[in-house]
Amino acid sequence: MTSFDWLQVVIYLIVLIALVKPLGAYMAGIYEGQIAFLRPVENAFYRLAGIDSNREMNWKTYTVAVLLFNATGFLFLFLLLRVQHILPFNPQGMGAVPPLLAFNTAASFTSNTNWQAYGGETTMSYLAQMLGLGVQNFLSAATGMAVLIALIRGIAASPHFRSPENGGNEGGKLGNFYVDVTRTTLYILLPLALILALALVSQGVVQTFSEYRQTGLLQPSEASTTQTVALGPAASQIAIKQLGTNGGGFFNVNSAHPFENPTPLTNFLEMLAILLIPAALTYTYGKMVGDTRQGWAILAAMTIIFALMLGLGLWAEFQGNPHLTVLGIDQSTGNMEGKEARFGVANSVLWSVATTAASNGSVNSMHASYTPLGGLAPMWLIQLGEIIYGGVGSGLYGMLAFVIVAVFVAGLMVGRTPEYLGKKIEVFEMKMASLMILIPVLTVLLGTALAVSLEAGRSSALNPGAHGFSEILYAFSSAGNNNGSAFAGLNANTDFYNFALGIAMLIARYWLIIPVLAMAGSLAAKKKTPVSAGTLPTHTPLFVFWLIGVILIVGGLSFLPALALGPIVEALL
Repeated sequence: MTSFDWLQVVIYLIVLIALVKPLGAYMAGIYEGQIAFLRPVENAFYRLAGIDSNREMNWKTYTVAVLLFNATGFLFLFLLLRVQHILPFNPQGMGAVPPLLAFNTAASFTSNTNWQAYGGETTMSYLAQMLGLGVQNFLSAATGMAVLIALIRGIAASPHFRSPENGGNEGGKLGNFYVDVTRTTLYILLPLALILALALVSQGVVQTFSEYRQTGLLQPSEASTTQTVALGPAASQIAIKQLGTNGGGFFNVNSAHPFENPTPLTNFLEMLAILLIPAALTYTYGKMVGDTRQGWAILAAMTIIFALMLGLGLWAEFQGNPHLTVLGIDQSTGNMEGKEARFGVANSVLWSVATTAASNGSVNSMHASYTPLGGLAPMWLIQLGEIIYGGVGSGLYGMLAFVIVAVFVAGLMVGRTPEYLGKKIEVFEMKMASLMILIPVLTVLLGTALAVSLEAGRSSALNPGAHGFSEILYAFSSAGNNNGSAFAGLNANTDFYNFALGIAMLIARYWLIIPVLAMAGSLAAKKKTPVSAGTLPTHTPLFVFWLIGVILIVGGLSFLPALALGPIVEALL
């Protein structure tokens, strides 16, 4: 690595951490009702939709609202994709999306996964991109943030946005899902997406309804003298795909495409947007529970693991590929296979680690072309459960499951009743936290086992042996943890993978949301116990490293055997 490579990485982390407090405080103010400059717009929407914003929900009602809201979005998107060929804003005359591909795509974008088994330029109309995929980019992100806020209210049991009228969380109430989604979209996602979209357009990211253009080739041949250049309203979707940790690219090659990511500045802004909200939510959490040290401690644990995986990826990729060295290809600048020359190794690896840490799924390089250990870093970050920053909302509520486990285990070790922020952690909370941790693990491992056992699964892998296994393992890791990035080298647009990965995405999203809200309801109904000499401090460096240890041990025990069959054995070979 050159000093310039190091400088880019350091500047990125400094800017990210510097924005945590101001954005986190702003979001806390929104959810606590202190910031409401668009209240007339809110109220007009509530009246139009028939929503009683004063109505509090317990965890069961909140869960039903989440599932019905998302099921409606899934059905709408599925139908839109099936009939896009007879709807307007389809200048290229795209046909109807096949049923299983439509199912996979609807499951993907509704669940905030944004796995793409299609090529955007050849499959989706402009209307499907905007009204279908773009809308779900907002709503799936808002859903994750709303579920997190419900869990925070359960932990804090403190006044929230209706506190002056109802006196707080009495009776295990968690707020109103529809109000939370509305405020998240109106005050956070829309303004940030508008700012980022304008910045991207200023750098050359396309935003147009024009038809595809024919242009001359720089090196024409007898077979062809022109090429078709895909266009479309891309900048608006790219902004929310990054800010909402969605990751679905407007074009097939995602953020490696020059119309999605044309300059070093767009590359920096899009990478920053990936982690911005997940990182800032840690401070929001600290503010809402009344102790910002708790949020900083969680952020520290996330950042340390992120730095470790980033270091592994950078080290592996800057070593170069020895097989290319044998062929006489210069590896002095690192392994450039599958990477954009304009981004280089450092920015490619930083993006790969950021996107897989954040449940984002966008890529500016092809992960299958990484060295075995370079590809292991993003894969393992996904397999940890998308909690190292993680998706907007979902990352932090996943991390809080590990916090609950860490507190519980620490309490058993010293012979005291486990408590977290004054709430006793008992059998029910541990069962819910265990489900949150184990469901993605089972989804990934069982899905991978099924795929490698069937010819329909094995035949899609481009490479044989360990690398082919890694392609399949990465696909189910991505779908089973709602990431959406692809290792590449796997033909995922088959009936088997469209159905299997679609089911994995739905399980990984909604079978986790239910135990999250169940735990929130249980905690909200509990009274706080005063801090005593036996209370475990959860904001100290000791607890940060204890939490890191629990995360790495669980991740290692869960996936080390599978990783040993893929990237680890490939590295040894």
